[in-house]
Amino acid sequence: MLKLKVFNYQIGDFQEKTLVPETTQNEWIIGRASTCDLVLASPEVSRVHGRIGYDKGQYYFTDFGSTDGSRINNEKVKVNQKYCLKKDDLIRIGDFVLAVEAMEIASVAQKDASCIAVAGASQWTEGDLTVRCVSIVPETEDVKTFSFVAEPQIQFSFLPGQFVTLELEIDGKRVRRAYSISSPPSRPHRLDITVKRVPAPPDAPQLPPGLVSNWLHDNLKIGSQIKLCGGAMGKFTCGTNPPPKLLMISAGSGITPMLSMARWLYDTAINCDLVFFYSDRTPNDIIMRQELELLASRQSNFRLAITVTRPKLGQPWHGFTGRLTEEMLLNIAPDFRERVVYVCGANSFMQGVKTMLTSLDFPMENYHEESFGAQKKPKIESQAEVKKPSLSVVKPSSVPAQTASKPVLVFSQSGKEVLCDEEESVLAVAQQHDIKIRAGCMQGVCGACKTRKLDGQVKYQTEPDGLEQCDRDLGYILPCIAFPVGKVAIEA
Repeated sequence: MLKLKVFNYQIGDFQEKTLVPETTQNEWIIGRASTCDLVLASPEVSRVHGRIGYDKGQYYFTDFGSTDGSRINNEKVKVNQKYCLKKDDLIRIGDFVLAVEAMEIASVAQKDASCIAVAGASQWTEGDLTVRCVSIVPETEDVKTFSFVAEPQIQFSFLPGQFVTLELEIDGKRVRRAYSISSPPSRPHRLDITVKRVPAPPDAPQLPPGLVSNWLHDNLKIGSQIKLCGGAMGKFTCGTNPPPKLLMISAGSGITPMLSMARWLYDTAINCDLVFFYSDRTPNDIIMRQELELLASRQSNFRLAITVTRPKLGQPWHGFTGRLTEEMLLNIAPDFRERVVYVCGANSFMQGVKTMLTSLDFPMENYHEESFGAQKKPKIESQAEVKKPSLSVVKPSSVPAQTASKPVLVFSQSGKEVLCDEEESVLAVAQQHDIKIRAGCMQGVCGACKTRKLDGQVKYQTEPDGLEQCDRDLGYILPCIAFPVGKVAIEA
């Protein structure tokens, strides 16, 4: 027996279908024609699109060479090939989603044996890892999901909501960037990142567009290999024992860590009440819309609310419109003060949410955020007060008297002394002079660039959340958001 839930939110179609093999029938034809066993009435569906068959205790799906093709779990299927089905698989045909709700098969012993073999597999938790791209799925016009497997094969180990650092070679230079993992740790064989193409800022068109994100969109192919550095990192996670009530608020590509957490909660069936709020520009820009609607339809403790800020003619929309307001918040989560809140999006979006929650007397110790916005120029406000260890560095080269008022960075291990601009971070200066400092999120969150300061003072653009107090006491700084004041010596 195989039980399907079939829905199409575009036209409001919902149906259930149970397929029971009999001696007279072991396959079911899917298509637009009225003679099909499962009729999907939509022009995107071919008249005879494909079939679900049953053979030797296994259900499978086959596409007959349809005009628009089919996908299983967001992977495009090949024509006239059998794809074995399992519980929770999602078959996408046009705007229809066929969800495998339940399944009874004969080969239970074989399935159990494979699960035991998987449980003993080794896991990647730290160090560098070569991965191969196995799938590229366009989610919207400017968003793609890239799926990777490890080579040699190994399971990925991470917490829901964490990120990984990619190392790429672009125009002959090694570049590292951090991306949130959008897949859940409950699916350890593949690792997904969902990446939005980044144009130049509208208020500063002279600035370059997103280097790495756009390179991934334009150059990464199925079969391409890249490097992941240092294991998964980040504190933006609901962990493996989440609180009983959560509120996730995201906008744009800030949805990616939320997807990892929401998928993990679903896969593990943890008893957690989740309100999932998401904001994007137009209905067509909504990332993973069908999957979010599916999760909401299958879980009584998952409430989905989506708002669009720029509704467009020709894109039907009956949900919320505009930015998150107090009225909207009270509508979707009247008990928000009882929930732990996770917020991710552009800096301006998060600041607006934070300001609103503060004004509504939300207990901010239950507030967590992760920025997906670009770095701003430093606002020199708070100094990093740390103990000063004894200084022993190489003899610096002389600094011209006329520029002595500018900040100076001394890199003790590299033997370099560099004049720098007060608006350049320690990390930016190091990279310009080929001084290796490991980097991750570039926003002071992950702690990957933690480096010891030997002497002098730095000031921060934002609070260095990636530093523990004990690290600060020992003189460590986060070069990605630290800006030198006067002469500063760094252990690099």
